[in-house]
Amino acid sequence: MNERVTPAPAMHALPDGEAEVALVLRLPWEDVARLGQEAGRLAAQTQRPVTLDEAVSHRLRSARAASHARPAGEQPPAVVPATGPASVSSLPARPPAEQARQAIDRINGTA
Repeated sequence: MNERVTPAPAMHALPDGEAEVALVLRLPWEDVARLGQEAGRLAAQTQRPVTLDEAVSHRLRSARAASHARPAGEQPPAVVPATGPASVSSLPARPPAEQARQAIDRINGTA
């Protein structure tokens, strides 16, 4: 049996009025590298270490704030229908081990 059975995501109320939801995501290595870059930018701004979890939360909050900041009556950008499978990266397909190595190199700044 290869199927993973995972319980529903745990949700916790936080003292600051927010909620915390634990999720497991499968991401391409390129997306993980981008999150690492986002964590690096956020760490430079806050002058402290930042986890990937914090970087994701920051990115989601920023996107939400930007969507709420539209002037009244302004429509969101039109969605262009995809003609093929959606892709985050336009990079050619590479073996997973090579993707991982290159993503780690980018995160470490050695690419």
